[in-house]
Amino acid sequence: MKFISELQEGSRIQDVYHESVLLQDRTGVLDAKIWDPTSDAIGDFDTLDYIYVSGTVSAYNGSLQASLRQVRKADESEYVPADYLPVTKKNTKAMYTELMQYAASVKNPYLSALLKSFFIEDTEFVKSFTKHSAAKTVHHSFVGGLLEHTLSVTRLCAFLADHYPVIRRDLLITAAMLHDCGKTKELSLFPTNEYTDDGQMLGHIMIGAEMVHDKAAKIENFPPLLESELKHCILAHHGEYEYGSPKKPALIEAMALNLADNADARLETMTEVLENGKESDTWLGFNRFFDSNLRRTEEV
Repeated sequence: MKFISELQEGSRIQDVYHESVLLQDRTGVLDAKIWDPTSDAIGDFDTLDYIYVSGTVSAYNGSLQASLRQVRKADESEYVPADYLPVTKKNTKAMYTELMQYAASVKNPYLSALLKSFFIEDTEFVKSFTKHSAAKTVHHSFVGGLLEHTLSVTRLCAFLADHYPVIRRDLLITAAMLHDCGKTKELSLFPTNEYTDDGQMLGHIMIGAEMVHDKAAKIENFPPLLESELKHCILAHHGEYEYGSPKKPALIEAMALNLADNADARLETMTEVLENGKESDTWLGFNRFFDSNLRRTEEV
């Protein structure tokens, strides 16, 4: 991969770039022109596709510009998303494998069947779930962020269920794994990562509850009360009305889910603040999300 930031006047380019009017990778953008769009060497592609291009780079009005002779839509095997988009630093396959281990630990036959209907049988959901971010901004706003966040919340919920035996573990683990499933329909996939129409009008909490209802309806004799308890956990997982939660937690499982979700979201946000700040800065400035001036911990 030859990144755009490495190009100079006279450079030849022959690689995969992300096209949205401009050629784009994670280091920058490059204006590109196709002078003969009728050429057989110019294939069909859409805005935001990954495209393979061949051409030359020249200077125009003080900026670099590419003249393209060949363009075609790239195959998935020809590019690494991390070269173009913000991507989780963790291994996606390993995270998904661990999440499925939690799913396998759920003994309730109805909840087990529900998890299988999402994470095993629905291949389109799995593909979307593993590639989605967990948010447009704030925390886990990168490819694989939804999977990373969901696994973190599930781990925390497993700990809470073991520590407090009164918690119904199967219900909490299922709620943890599904609490943000609606984000697969609330947000579009990268590179746009924008709110969809349903995302704007309904939000991921409502969408998620509907998704659970639709899947549960296809499972024979799924207990109505169990479905309501699970949907309540999803509807209450933001904890407070002011944070967009349609309901406040009424079940101990919903309370545990809210605590785990909030803990992971806040600590990941703080982690990203620390990583993005200058290492030489002790004080990192005022952060609106935390409503506080943040500071690095120093080794003594």
